[in-house]
Amino acid sequence: MAQNIDWSNLGFGYVQTDYRYVSNFKDGAWDEGVLTQDANIVLNECAGVLQYAQTVFEGLKAYRTQDGKIVCFRPDLNADRMVDSAKRLEMPAFPKEKFIEAVKKVVAANADFVPPYGSGATLYLRPYMFGSNPVIGVKPASEYQFRIFCTPVGPYFKGGVKPLTIKVSDFDRAAPNGTGHIKAGLNYAMSLHAIVTAHEEGFDENMYLDSKTRTKVEETGGANFLFVTKDGKVVTPKSSSILPSITRRSLIYVAKEYLGLEVEEREVYFDEVKDFAECGLCGTAAVISPVGKIVDHGKEICLPSGMSDMGPITKKLYETLTGIQMGRIEAPEGWIQVIE
Repeated sequence: MAQNIDWSNLGFGYVQTDYRYVSNFKDGAWDEGVLTQDANIVLNECAGVLQYAQTVFEGLKAYRTQDGKIVCFRPDLNADRMVDSAKRLEMPAFPKEKFIEAVKKVVAANADFVPPYGSGATLYLRPYMFGSNPVIGVKPASEYQFRIFCTPVGPYFKGGVKPLTIKVSDFDRAAPNGTGHIKAGLNYAMSLHAIVTAHEEGFDENMYLDSKTRTKVEETGGANFLFVTKDGKVVTPKSSSILPSITRRSLIYVAKEYLGLEVEEREVYFDEVKDFAECGLCGTAAVISPVGKIVDHGKEICLPSGMSDMGPITKKLYETLTGIQMGRIEAPEGWIQVIE
């Protein structure tokens, strides 16, 4: 049954859909996993996740392509990254094949909530896992729950693209040998005070520098940086404490293979930023958000691409990757998972 949803006015928020997937880990093994209509979770008061934040998550999208198919973008990479995250927090890995199967089941069961092609809206999927049994001593839980829910979300850029103004943060996002490279809930909890502070000061986002030397660009609270040099080279920061963004990986491939651009993944020093022509933030929600201005304790760095639109190369990258996702441009082998 088609949903009575005003697709063009959806925000980026939670809309409860009909089905979600649940699988439990107990006695050293994952169970079969089921779809359920119950959106609530009942936990013991001493559950590991509530006491010691033992939780990891992923984010990906399903959408309708130009030819009417419902597809997902590279869910195998989300499965791999979740395995890495789980290992780092001493959680059992959820098997890759089961992960992809669960994604397909949830999307198919909620097909009525997949927005129509051309609406700009998508179905956002949130796979996550947490320690579910009581844990009072500081140690990993022995039982876990893996779940996936989905929610339709509106286009990230409502009313067109507006380049962001970001600030260099005084807070650290991650420790040099910490958990910055995995998608753990605790990393995001740590960034909340910093983002609320940035918003109160009139900025859209934070630029985090490396916490060891505070001379190198890392990422924002939820997206990787992508820079373009004045001679058209794409540069992305390399660091062991930033989250390896699937969108960024895809954009790098698109830059090289589709647009023939030169790409460098390397350490990027903050004092180079003033010399770049364009800057963008890449992530699942927006693909690329252009940055127009970076403020370092009152000193403004204004990107030549300006405050009214995406820079030309950022725009080409954005249009090519969204074209691949929506079926307008042929995708590389294995990137698009057809659901139905």
